[in-house]
Amino acid sequence: MTPAHFTFSSAFILGLMGLAFHRTHLLSALLCLEGMMLSLFIALSIWALQLTSTGYSAAPMLLLAFSACEASAGLALLVAAARTHGTDRLQSLNLLQC
Repeated sequence: MTPAHFTFSSAFILGLMGLAFHRTHLLSALLCLEGMMLSLFIALSIWALQLTSTGYSAAPMLLLAFSACEASAGLALLVAAARTHGTDRLQSLNLLQC
């Protein structure tokens, strides 16, 4: 495993562990998701450059566009939760209550 592959895989694993074990605030969960998406974007970009094929060159941009949509939806949920509940703590949010 090259050092670049180790770096991207460890960044993804750290984001996944942060999402799994440190879920106190909604903002920290969103930041962990963004870290995972950025590590996937960089890994996919380097993979497309190593293949030197034009067929895979659009995949990183598509992933980046989906990541931007995910971030905007997450921030909209964060603002809505902060307005209705007064906090972004995940323990205070009840998913069964509409």
